[in-house]
Amino acid sequence: MPQFTRRGFLVGSSVLGALGLAGGSVISWDELHRRAVTSPLATGAGILVLVTMYGGNDGVNTVIPYADNAYHDARPELSYPPQDVLHLDGQLGLNPAMKGFAELWNKHHLAIVRGVGYPHPDHSHFRSMDIWQTASPDSPVGTGWIGRWLDATGDDPVRAVNIGPVLPQLVLGEKHTAAALDPTTTPLTPELSTALAGLAATDPHDSPAQAQVCTGYHAEQTVTQTFSSLGPKPAAAGANPLSAQLELVGRCVKAGVPTQVYSVSMGGFDTHADERRTQQQLLGRLDQAVSTFLTDMSGHPRGRDVVVLAYSEFGRRVRANASQGTDHGTAGPVFVAGASVKGGFYGDEPSLTDLDNGDLKTTVDFRDIYSELLHRVIATDPGPAVGVARHDLGVIT
Repeated sequence: MPQFTRRGFLVGSSVLGALGLAGGSVISWDELHRRAVTSPLATGAGILVLVTMYGGNDGVNTVIPYADNAYHDARPELSYPPQDVLHLDGQLGLNPAMKGFAELWNKHHLAIVRGVGYPHPDHSHFRSMDIWQTASPDSPVGTGWIGRWLDATGDDPVRAVNIGPVLPQLVLGEKHTAAALDPTTTPLTPELSTALAGLAATDPHDSPAQAQVCTGYHAEQTVTQTFSSLGPKPAAAGANPLSAQLELVGRCVKAGVPTQVYSVSMGGFDTHADERRTQQQLLGRLDQAVSTFLTDMSGHPRGRDVVVLAYSEFGRRVRANASQGTDHGTAGPVFVAGASVKGGFYGDEPSLTDLDNGDLKTTVDFRDIYSELLHRVIATDPGPAVGVARHDLGVIT
């Protein structure tokens, strides 16, 4: 068996990244098991599932203005003919890959918020996603909107969970962060687990940096133990990664884990070329994962407590480019789905002809959506997370 000294391991702690350490919250399996039996998440407590679509999803070919001639004129080879669109009303319809979302719409469990963005939009993936995840359009900040909620509401270690090894900005606070669960990590061998177990023990001679690394290892170890029995089944080749993430969320919800916010994600939406095929495949995966998850939740007593938000960092420009794709834009649609959602359209549909230098004009500030979800789903004061002077849209019943 390999020989380790704790101090030597801490000094060479770059290996922590390989072990998936995220500095998450600390909780023992015994404590969580006790709470799951004696004091699980309160009946009726809201559960928010955040789905991040990285890359800038083309909202115009997601919620399609099929009856608007300006749509077909701006992207003659990229537009969908009316007969291919899943009609929502006489003007708008969903991408043909989104049949599950169309069923949610027909059940009045899908809200589509149109024209969502923020003032003075930025076309950079990194800056725009930073804005969405920190809820701070005016200046960069180091904390995310869920991270600030964590900071403001106590130190319960599993109030927020990110599915994946890297914590997104949205769940980072000054004092607290979400726990990180990586469903793809290969488990350590029993021998290595035993050898590393003592590394979480405190040592009075540790420097502050070494003590922090020690705490981080302990956090990862205990969070892994907490959720090990809830882990997903091995994914088959070609499986939908988002489905696997949401399947794990569903297991946690059904088990009564005291978590109110889950974060999952998918990428690939930067469709500068060959957009129609690529985006339709991606939207099909989104549709399958979310609709299957919500159908599964509908058969469970906690199903009405679950609300899903799906968003991307920006939309695309109205006019197609020369590569049959679209370039970085601004406003786009946001989806809110669940049994407690009042289905329908929210926000004004942006004009396809009255543009801001080729971009759609924002009609809804994304912080209003966040504020309502915190207020109506999480039942918390949204002020510390997204600021004051926000207003609800009426999406949650």
